[in-house]
Amino acid sequence: MGCKNALADISRYRNAYTLALAASMGSIFYGWDIGLMGGVLTLKSFQQAFGIDKMSASAKANFNGNIVSIMQAGCFFGVMCTSLVSSRFGRKRCLIASGIVYLIGSLVQAIVGMGSSQVVALRVFYFSRFFAGIGVGMVSALAPSYISECMPRHIRGRCTCIVQFSNNIGMMLSFWVNYSASVNMASTDMQWRMPLLIQLIPGVLFVLFMLPQPESPRWLVEKERYDDAAATLAYVSRTSVNDPAVLLTVEEIKADYFGRTKISLLAQFRMMGESRTTAIRCLIPPIVTFFQQWNGTNAINYYSPQIFASLGITGTSSGLFATGIYGLVKVIAVGLTIAFAAETWGRKMCLLVGGLGQGLMMLWIGGFSAIHPQSTIVPASYVSIIAVYFYAIFFCVGWGPLPWAVASEIAPNHLRTATLTVAVGVNWLFSFTISRITPVLLEKITYGTFLLFGTLCMIMTVWVYFFLPETRGYALEDIKYLFEKDMMVRALEDAPGGRFFLGGRRSTPVEEMRRAENAGMRDSDSSDIARKEESEFIEDADLKI
Repeated sequence: MGCKNALADISRYRNAYTLALAASMGSIFYGWDIGLMGGVLTLKSFQQAFGIDKMSASAKANFNGNIVSIMQAGCFFGVMCTSLVSSRFGRKRCLIASGIVYLIGSLVQAIVGMGSSQVVALRVFYFSRFFAGIGVGMVSALAPSYISECMPRHIRGRCTCIVQFSNNIGMMLSFWVNYSASVNMASTDMQWRMPLLIQLIPGVLFVLFMLPQPESPRWLVEKERYDDAAATLAYVSRTSVNDPAVLLTVEEIKADYFGRTKISLLAQFRMMGESRTTAIRCLIPPIVTFFQQWNGTNAINYYSPQIFASLGITGTSSGLFATGIYGLVKVIAVGLTIAFAAETWGRKMCLLVGGLGQGLMMLWIGGFSAIHPQSTIVPASYVSIIAVYFYAIFFCVGWGPLPWAVASEIAPNHLRTATLTVAVGVNWLFSFTISRITPVLLEKITYGTFLLFGTLCMIMTVWVYFFLPETRGYALEDIKYLFEKDMMVRALEDAPGGRFFLGGRRSTPVEEMRRAENAGMRDSDSSDIARKEESEFIEDADLKI
């Protein structure tokens, strides 16, 4: 898509993009914390405030892992609570509640230690980070599904990827705030409190931006509020509630939920194994979020100052400056991916290119660190530093934004709440694991840390090549056909050079499978067939969601 077409597309679907941007503001929370704590931990004022400067190297590594990972523990707990409350109260209200929880936790972090002892301050700091993590976990589970459920399919992938774009915006801003605090502020308590106070701003903006947004049409259909669902679909597509495409989409959502309304969360978990197709669709989202954590990105995000120091960039300010450039590179890369690649290359190609590139960069950094363990600068040091930035670019091309789009699209409509709960829970569980063990790994096995992540990047690339079909361009209600039969054949058809492995085998076209299903329904419900055939006469299929 060229710039002119992209701008025209944004103008046409400006309500949808506004909704996506509002919901994605919540992802700034997580990105801000990723960049924030890695830099704050290097400030001498913070180390003195909590006695870190008096710890041994091993104790300091454990402390760093604990203070970073405690928020991920809160996020995991928040995700586990989200499914039940979002099914009952709706996506929008729960998103607003998550912002309020985050704001309370962030405010306590910023004022911790005022008038209390160092021991008490540390305990309160741990608790406040855990509490803020509950809000972050809630929004991380809700935002991708809320956006995916509201978007026209023509822009669904791009809008869902805005979640990762916002994450990178928050990360970049926190990197530069840390750098500014290091360079321009005296080494007092306010030096480390200031970045914590500023993180309140995106929380306030998120709550304010979410207030005027509509509720998810699929949640509204589930609650039998069909007129409200049509109003949401008409709003995001900027058309009338009586538009045939809007009415058809409501009917298709109703048909998909037929006999499955008001399914309890526990029942949803049990129904994940109701068929082979359903089991596969419920398994893929947690697989992609698992791989998203084990490609090593959070190891660099949280501990980039220490990693740059190991590559020869010494000094707190220099390390934070290099980290700030790293954040800027990620924002530009993910912005270009969302604008031009997510809907042009497709999900599969982006994940393949991103995973392969990440793996090669990680293996290079690990190999260089193995043969040159000193922090002195040699010519290859500059190549390794550039490799870190290229790693960021490849992450933003694939495994940064695309897992959220893939997970929210593939999850079955009637089981989306439970499936995404598991997927996001896996994401936070291993985010906690990575953030906890990374400082220990960097201390104990040094270069082996990068070799481990590089190898896992290669494994996830192979998995995408052979087992993940392309989902771009399909309505959410049609994605089930990709997994009903010939899934691996379809995945290889969509992979570059994949037909070499297939010989003459080809998958059954989705249109043919849909017609066969419609034919099977004709005797039992002829009205459904008429509704399906009506879709062929709707000229603007992009309005279908």
